[in-house]
Amino acid sequence: METHLSGYWTNYFAKNLKINRIDWDLQAKITAEEKFNILKSLQAWQLGETSEGDHLINASKKYANTINDPEYLDAVKLFIKEEQKHGNNLGKYLDLIGEPRIKKDWGDTLFRKIRYFNTNMELWTIAVITVESAAQLFYQALKDATNCALLKQICTDILIDEAAHINFQRERLYIIFSQKNAISKWIAYHAYSCFFICTSLVVWSAHKKLFKAGKLNLHGYFNKMKLKLAKVAGKTVLYDHKEIFKITIKINKPTYN
Repeated sequence: METHLSGYWTNYFAKNLKINRIDWDLQAKITAEEKFNILKSLQAWQLGETSEGDHLINASKKYANTINDPEYLDAVKLFIKEEQKHGNNLGKYLDLIGEPRIKKDWGDTLFRKIRYFNTNMELWTIAVITVESAAQLFYQALKDATNCALLKQICTDILIDEAAHINFQRERLYIIFSQKNAISKWIAYHAYSCFFICTSLVVWSAHKKLFKAGKLNLHGYFNKMKLKLAKVAGKTVLYDHKEIFKITIKINKPTYN
């Protein structure tokens, strides 16, 4: 699998943050039925996108020091800024339609508690990949569940960002996985799959009304998530040995002042 140095992602995120794909002069037009179907999920996801990312930054700093790659921490900080941009845009939309930004949601609380006790970069990476994969289906369903041009643009902007986010995290997961021995790889591979599937079902349970409004039933959702699992943490991805030597060189490359 092709991988990039952290500097590539730092440059990518820095440039992408400057791109404006949303026309805020558009009116926020949403019907009562659309609002009934999407509001609670929109509010919950907006809350989830507003995290300061302190625990992820701490884990990334520890990991970056371990592999002598300070630019990785810079890339993670910019990645978090993009997520916060999503939260700000969703919040602005809620303001425009006269609905509150909520302060608490059971799903967000659950994931925040898990993140609070997690200082391991590998666990962070598979967790973020899983949530980002579900987010792609969430925002596509949200886009399909409304005729509001402004909300559709917000969703499109997020979907473009999420595609790069998943690639960023997938590369890191592969790099971490490649450093393991055979037994550890076997355990990790099955742990990734179990976490991904279980979390996917939790997301469906929390937002099934929105998914259904976006014409995505449980069968379709689950099949799409399984395909995403294969692309980000399947055997053909994780056990691709063509890049291992190249990655090892990248990780151990010394830095000079």
